[in-house]
Amino acid sequence: MPPKPLLILDIDETIIHSKQAPLARQCDLRVGIFHVYVRPHAELFLTTVSEHYDLAVWSSATRGYLAAIVKFLMATQKTQPLFVWDRSKCTRRVDYVEQDHFFLKDLKKVRRQGFDLDRVLILEDEPRKVQKHYGNAVYVEPFEGDLDDDELLKLAYYLQSICDVPNFRNLEKRYWRSRL
Repeated sequence: MPPKPLLILDIDETIIHSKQAPLARQCDLRVGIFHVYVRPHAELFLTTVSEHYDLAVWSSATRGYLAAIVKFLMATQKTQPLFVWDRSKCTRRVDYVEQDHFFLKDLKKVRRQGFDLDRVLILEDEPRKVQKHYGNAVYVEPFEGDLDDDELLKLAYYLQSICDVPNFRNLEKRYWRSRL
């Protein structure tokens, strides 16, 4: 049986939402000054996709913040991420149009770890962070704390439906919701 494909999870605004100021409800976790809200269905999503994919985490967050969130999210999971990468594994870029900077996630670093990029997907709410590897990206709507959000339920179903595709980069994934 071939190895499972790799699914790299972004954290902020993909799996969780965090802000210094609390929302109008109890947060799921406090990390330093941040109130953290887990996206609805996150536990079911992680359980479901880990049956079909090896999981990893890559966030542009700081190491300590990310470690606390991953520990919380993975506490009930049978498997742990193959790797957890923070902003130190990203490449800082300037967006001259928006007049700000962002952290690029270059999947060449994943390939150097021995992964075949044909069988790697990365979830991301900010397309510019994976602009060099759009063929590996599955874009999600940013999560901002809405309790009625069902993005992860839909995404789990979609990811299950494509897990056996030999080359993810050949799939058109921008309109994945319309294929459900």
